[in-house]
Parts: sequence; C-alpha cells; structure tokens
Amino acid sequence: MPGSPVPLYQAKAEFFRMLGHPVRIRVLELLQDGPKPVRDLLAAIEIEPSALSQQLAVLRRSGIVTSTRTGSTVVYELAGGDVAELMRAARRILTVMLAGQNELLKELQEAETSGTAR
Repeated sequence: MPGSPVPLYQAKAEFFRMLGHPVRIRVLELLQDGPKPVRDLLAAIEIEPSALSQQLAVLRRSGIVTSTRTGSTVVYELAGGDVAELMRAARRILTVMLAGQNELLKELQEAETSGTAR
C-alpha cells in the first residue's frame, strides 16, 4: 500500500546496507576527527576520485554526511555526533568478536599440536 510506513527493522536494515561499503566506512572513520576536504579524503583512501565521489554521494543522500563548498574546495563532515559514536561502538564490538576468534584459534592450534581433538 503506497505511503504506508516502513517498519523500523526494515529502515535499520537499509541504514546498515548503506554503511556496507569499505570506502564509506573509511570516510566516516576519517570524518570522526572533524571536517575534511575531498583532497584529504582522497590522499587517505587512495582510490580514484570518481569512485570516492560516488561513495560520498551515497553518504550525502542518506543524510549521514554534509558538504560545503568554498570556491573549488568541497569539505565533508559528519551530520551528527551519533555517527562517530556508532563507529566507536562498531570498533568495540569487533574487538570483542576478534578476541573471541583469537581464543578459538589458540584452542584449535593447541589441540592440533597436542594431537587431541576437543
């Protein structure tokens, strides 16, 4: 039915899909430290300008970043502090997940060297 509201879980899934590109994540990480001109983003990410432009457009359309132009310089910044907090939360979650994987790897390696399977 047209105009019916999107369920929150679906909106969240679409939001995370929008984040689901390494270049977009890297841009958000770089912008955590404050606004950056496109030339600085290009130097840090080292991809073709057209590829970066495409990813910046996705972030801008979603409203997660904003841009301002001064002369020929375009500067991007996070639209709000919650995005930086989301990036920090993702880092904390990944740290815990990877620590757990390292523990499992260590157990597997110990089992392999001792010749016992658990």
